Amino acid sequence: MDFLSYQSIPAVLKDNAIRYRDNTAISYKKSGIFLSLTYGEFYTRVLQLARGLCKAGMKPGDKVAIFSENRLGWAISDFGIQAGGGISVPIYATNTGEQAAYILNHCEAKIVFVSTKGQYEKLLEVKDQIPCVELVISYERFMGDRSFPVYTQYQLSEVSTPVTQGEKDLIEDKIDQIGHDDILTLIYTSGTTGRPKGVILTQYNIICNVTQGLRQVGGWIKDETFLSFLPLSHILERTCGYYACLMTGKHLAFAEDVKKVVENMDEIKPTFMISVPRLFEKVYSRIHESVHQMSSLRKAMFHQAVKTGREYVNKKYIAKTPVGMLGLKYRIFDRLVFRKIRNRFGGRLRGMVCGGAPLDKTINEFMWAIGIPVYNGYGLTETSPVVTATSHDQVRFDAVGKQVEKTELKLAEDGELLVKGPQVMKSYFKNEKATEEVFEDGWFKTGDIAHIDDQGFVYIVDRKKEIIVTAGGKNIAPQPIENELKLDKFISQAIVFGDRKPYLTALLTPNIERLIDYSRAHQIDYIDVYELVKNSRITKLYDDRIDELNRALPSYSTIKYFALVPDDFSISGGELTPTLKLKRKEIYNKYKTIVDEMYMSQENGLVYKNKALVGETQ
Repeated sequence: MDFLSYQSIPAVLKDNAIRYRDNTAISYKKSGIFLSLTYGEFYTRVLQLARGLCKAGMKPGDKVAIFSENRLGWAISDFGIQAGGGISVPIYATNTGEQAAYILNHCEAKIVFVSTKGQYEKLLEVKDQIPCVELVISYERFMGDRSFPVYTQYQLSEVSTPVTQGEKDLIEDKIDQIGHDDILTLIYTSGTTGRPKGVILTQYNIICNVTQGLRQVGGWIKDETFLSFLPLSHILERTCGYYACLMTGKHLAFAEDVKKVVENMDEIKPTFMISVPRLFEKVYSRIHESVHQMSSLRKAMFHQAVKTGREYVNKKYIAKTPVGMLGLKYRIFDRLVFRKIRNRFGGRLRGMVCGGAPLDKTINEFMWAIGIPVYNGYGLTETSPVVTATSHDQVRFDAVGKQVEKTELKLAEDGELLVKGPQVMKSYFKNEKATEEVFEDGWFKTGDIAHIDDQGFVYIVDRKKEIIVTAGGKNIAPQPIENELKLDKFISQAIVFGDRKPYLTALLTPNIERLIDYSRAHQIDYIDVYELVKNSRITKLYDDRIDELNRALPSYSTIKYFALVPDDFSISGGELTPTLKLKRKEIYNKYKTIVDEMYMSQENGLVYKNKALVGETQ
């Protein structure tokens, strides 16, 4: 699929409004039921909003912010801003008012779309810090503060007033004037360290990347239905799902909420989705938790099915050798076991894309085995995002695929992955110094340490800044160790420390459901989870699990001490970015007392090898 003949994404939508006029474009849930707009209806709403924005004073090149979770209003705003010549600036719905204020001031946004009264109130709290904001538009109706007025998107769009032919011609003339080099969006990095930077992405960056990604993965089928739940503020969901779907005339459905994704999958029955590793980790864990409750016979059947599935996918996709009778055996297990698992997710999923961080090989192989191929990919906001991707014919379960077309890769002396390609950003907004730091002789420095094998498959080792250098001079990538820890049925999340220290330590959050089951089976009394994780028998349980992991690791990368913290890391708790990456600095600061005690223990002459601690955060 090639969209390079188009000058802009709104130009593609303009044609799709005719080509797919009566096809379902977007579905969204309202009052408990899913409603839909056709491509013709969606385009009309986009034209109405573009008309309203131009009347409100938006000029070509103006930045307009969208402070919202995924929903219909987000899509109408995004395309309406572009159609009117503006530049969209998404803000994560989970951001605080202070975080939003920084972005609004930095990009000089005069207009802000908000989804709910809650998002509006975040801005109201910091209104004195955002003097640049002149107009706030909400997707929902509510009473705003008199000192900070708010209008609805319906009011701005004048939805009861049809777009006249003259107004349509005027807006479409603006669409026709958008060029490849015009800025489509400013996306502010989620900021695991320091202030977020505004990444400038052009129409060509995104159009080219959609084309690259679709060609690599293999394109869409005729009746594709895509369920969107990752934030559209993140480039992975926006390019690889949202734009790719609407540019190809497919059906895009918005999930109600991250917590209702599985429920929405059963309702929408999607064929394709995009996720980050955290969802697959949870799926893997939940399936095995369900199996744990089964009878011995069914449990044995499941494990035999998975064993067969792993053998089958490795023969078929990795070795590429005839599967023979193994194929028949697999089809039997597929009918008896795997099809029932797939039915929990709507029954029509033919594949998922995973990005944001490397997916553990064991989990990826498992997903392929149960008949839901996961196409691992790699990229950054600065690369629109796709740099590499897996295809059905080119897969390694522990790799992130091969480079997409028109893209060059090489490794620096220290192993850092460098990229050249049409999807790479030109610069950061108003940050020449940061731009100069990430480019070297025309190559973009990704900040990731990688390995490229002799067949061209790319393997991401870890973030360059997150590589641990121990006091003994050993370089250790924490992410593979953390992934191994998270595979344990009793561990939900893990983070490893040890930079400039004599040994590695880890903070673990427990899989509460499994831990409660264990406590019940072993008659361990407790008042709440805070008391449970302090219990000596629970400490011993985790001590044994760490010992088991350590046996497979070199001595210098074993976990010497660990601490159990009862609450999962979360966005609201400040430990995760909106894209579910660990905020290592924030986690360390929050649990500084506990982490430091794990290193003081050696100095205090304590004799135990592993230690489970629970204490108050800083």
